[in-house]
Amino acid sequence: MTHRTVPVPLPGRDYEIRIGAGLIADAATHLAPLLRRPRVAVITEARVAAAHRAELEAGLGDVASEWLVLEPGEATKSWDGLRRATEFLLEGRFERTDLVVAFGGGVIGDLAGFAAATARRGMPLVQIPTTLLAQVDSSVGGKTGINTPQGKNLAGAFHQPSLVLADLGLLATLPERDFLAGYGEVVKYGLLGDAAFFDWLEANWQAVKAREEAALMHAVHRSCEMKAEIVVRDETEQGDRALLNLGHTFCHALEAATGYSDRLLHGEGVAIGCALAFELSARLGLCPQEDPSRLSAHLAAMGTKRSLADIPGDLPDAEALMGLMMQDKKVQDGRLRFILARGIGGAFVTSDVPGDAVRDMLAEALAAR
Repeated sequence: MTHRTVPVPLPGRDYEIRIGAGLIADAATHLAPLLRRPRVAVITEARVAAAHRAELEAGLGDVASEWLVLEPGEATKSWDGLRRATEFLLEGRFERTDLVVAFGGGVIGDLAGFAAATARRGMPLVQIPTTLLAQVDSSVGGKTGINTPQGKNLAGAFHQPSLVLADLGLLATLPERDFLAGYGEVVKYGLLGDAAFFDWLEANWQAVKAREEAALMHAVHRSCEMKAEIVVRDETEQGDRALLNLGHTFCHALEAATGYSDRLLHGEGVAIGCALAFELSARLGLCPQEDPSRLSAHLAAMGTKRSLADIPGDLPDAEALMGLMMQDKKVQDGRLRFILARGIGGAFVTSDVPGDAVRDMLAEALAAR
């Protein structure tokens, strides 16, 4: 089966992202070079298991698999979820060289990756992402972690996978809302560093939304290329990698404010966060006034969330949201670092943002709900 490959050439820990339809039907062939013995631990969630377990088991052929099936949703990415995943690996007597397969969306990838990073002091990991968001973002780059009561992804580890299999065929069964949420991460790549890719998305969004294979291939491949390039330059987020957090400072605060619930999916928060970052950039005179409108119009055409008004239920006031933002991992010396933009494709990291400007923008956005 034809697929495209994006290399991630990290010294001593290089791996490939393979992108194409039908990859899991040949999973045994892809995993064979990584196996010390024909046994893998698969960590997944109930919806993915119901839709695709038989397909992956068939693709594994003679490779034995033992499965941990967790509850779907962001609440699983917790201390208790980590405990369950780690005990599954230890009680199952999986060895230090056995593969852990993360088979699911971003929640499962982050959780299974963290368990693999710590069980036996580190086990090899294969990511088989089943959502658009996970295929273009969370499965690539080695960030793993869980949420804590204090905020999003505040406990975790950098643990690179040995392989990523992005099977585009898995996206066919993805609910529309989840697919559109993942698009928030796709559009982020055009906004942060590739204006031509954003132009392509504006011209081809209907084909992407219809999940046409050629359009999905280009969208996922270009997104993974961009992420891989940034990860290779800055694996542990000391500099450039922070650009990948465009929209995330706002997003993580909104996720905490909505209790990491189905009121707001992560990718929806990213889309809203990107819109807020561009609005703030325009208010500060950094980017043209037309850019936030152009982004909002594109998200509206695609049908994804784009403003605080799109989040159901009550939200805290601007001051409380600012407090949640201060728990962000990008806070340094008590100051928030924002990813802002000088235009579409021109994101940059800065700590020089007046708090009043952020507070006023949030207050206005809340008042408009």
